[in-house]
Amino acid sequence: MPDHTEPPTASSGADDADRPSPSRRPVAAVLLDFHGTLAQVEDPLDWVLAAAGACGVELDRARATSLADRLLTAGRAGGPLPARVPPRLAELWADRDLYPHAHRTAFTGLAETVDAGIEGFADALYDRVLVPEGWVPYPDTEAVLKALRQAGVKIGVVSNIGFDIRPLFAAWGLDGLVDAYALSYEVGRCKPDPGIFLRACGMLGVDPEQTLMVGDTPADAGAVRAGCSVLVLPCVDAGRPNGLGGVLDLALPG
Repeated sequence: MPDHTEPPTASSGADDADRPSPSRRPVAAVLLDFHGTLAQVEDPLDWVLAAAGACGVELDRARATSLADRLLTAGRAGGPLPARVPPRLAELWADRDLYPHAHRTAFTGLAETVDAGIEGFADALYDRVLVPEGWVPYPDTEAVLKALRQAGVKIGVVSNIGFDIRPLFAAWGLDGLVDAYALSYEVGRCKPDPGIFLRACGMLGVDPEQTLMVGDTPADAGAVRAGCSVLVLPCVDAGRPNGLGGVLDLALPG
C-alpha cells in the first residue's frame, strides 16, 4: 500500500461549466447620492475668493487661505461638518436638511462665527453652494449617467439637502439623464431613514430589491433597510475620479 494519498486531479472544464454561477439580482434602477458621489464643492480657497469678490473685496492669497481654514473648521455647506455647533444654532442644525430656511440660517450662522470683517460675507459664502459654479461634477458623472440611461436603467438622485439641486443638473446639461429627485427637504425624511429610499423607488416605479443605491457615507448604506443593494464609494476631492464607474459593473448586464 502506498504511504501517501494520490493528489487531487484538476477539474475539467465541463465540470466547471456545470457548477451554478452566483445569483445576481437584476438592476432596474440606480439611486445616487449627490454631494461626494456625483459632485463635490469647489476648492475652499476658490470658495472664499469668489464669495469675497461678490462682496466687492479682493483678498490676497494668504488672508484667503487663513479664512478658508477657519471657515472649514466652523463648518461649510457641502462639508466638512463643524467642529462645534454653537447652542444658539443647535435646533437649526438638527433641522438643516428638512427646511430651506434652517439650512441657510445654520450655515450662515456658522460662517458668522469667523470674523472676516467683510459685510455680507456669510451670505455670499452660502450663495456659492446654490450656483453651478460652486460645485465640480466628478469626472465620470456624465459618462456613467449616460451609460445607465442608454441601458434603460432608471436613475434617481437621493440627497440630504436643504435646497433644490435641479438647477445645477440643468446647468451641467445632466437634467435629462435623471428620472426623479428624492430630496430630504421635500420628502421630509433624511438618510439613513429607509423612508427616503422607498420614496425614491416609488417615484421611479421600481422594486427596492431591483434597485442599487450608490453613495459615499454610512447614511447612504441605510438603503439596505429599504431592501436595496448598496455601493459605497470613497469621498475624494473635486476633480479626482471617485470610482463611480464601478456602478456600471454592478448595474449593467455582463
